[in-house]
Amino acid sequence: MRVRHYDIDDLGNRDPVAVERFCALVRRTLIPYHRAVVRRLDHIPDGAALYVANHNASIYTPDTYIFCVEAFGQRGMDALPYGLMHEWLLDRPVINQILSPLGAVRASHANADRILSRGQKVLVYPGGDVEAMRSYRDRYRVNFDGRRGFVRLALKNRVPMVPVVTCGAHASILILRTNGDLARKLGLDRRVRLKVLPLMLVVPWGLTVGPPMPFLPFPSQITTEVLEPVVPARTGPDAAADEDYVASLAIEVEARMQATMDRLAAERRGRGWLGRR
Repeated sequence: MRVRHYDIDDLGNRDPVAVERFCALVRRTLIPYHRAVVRRLDHIPDGAALYVANHNASIYTPDTYIFCVEAFGQRGMDALPYGLMHEWLLDRPVINQILSPLGAVRASHANADRILSRGQKVLVYPGGDVEAMRSYRDRYRVNFDGRRGFVRLALKNRVPMVPVVTCGAHASILILRTNGDLARKLGLDRRVRLKVLPLMLVVPWGLTVGPPMPFLPFPSQITTEVLEPVVPARTGPDAAADEDYVASLAIEVEARMQATMDRLAAERRGRGWLGRR
């Protein structure tokens, strides 16, 4: 039987049955394994909104699934976002068949515009691979790498930005070095838009260069907190074209998220490397 390959720009791929099954799987596995907690889901507004989250744990990214499952479980389909994903990865076999029915689409402003115009939600990670594959010593740092496109997206579509901060997910892997220079020398930034090529210590492979799959993540405790929505005073195309205004909002969102990360990290300290009580 031929396996279906999903169009990575088709918003109709999301299947409620697949979502329910995946949620049940995450509740049996990732949530207990990471002793995951998601707080303040009451901050999620109704209707269109842009979730702005910090990116963790390379392509494992357990907080993505944990947040989405808890948002869906407590707030329903309206709270479940579409995820914008790197086209090279989403177009791969198996990944395409698993994630497309859950609502993953190619990362593009056009797709985000279409989703928001329908009154639905989008999940973005402004920090991209730079943040997702930051070193272990920077695990408590929110780093958007100077990117501001998420603010323009929210302003253009006149939707609130909902910051989502996760602490502990990046301790589920151990990245020793990011190797940005090596990624540039290999041309990965030009060919696949990859700015880093991390040196990682993972089970069972030991030292690896680049994100290996499959591997056994460390059972780090994960806490996610949803912040109050950032509702810009000005919206629309003119606001999105105002570079100073866009920069001020980007700084505000990142600063609020870092302050929350600092607080969650302070709660976590003293419980050991994996956040155990």
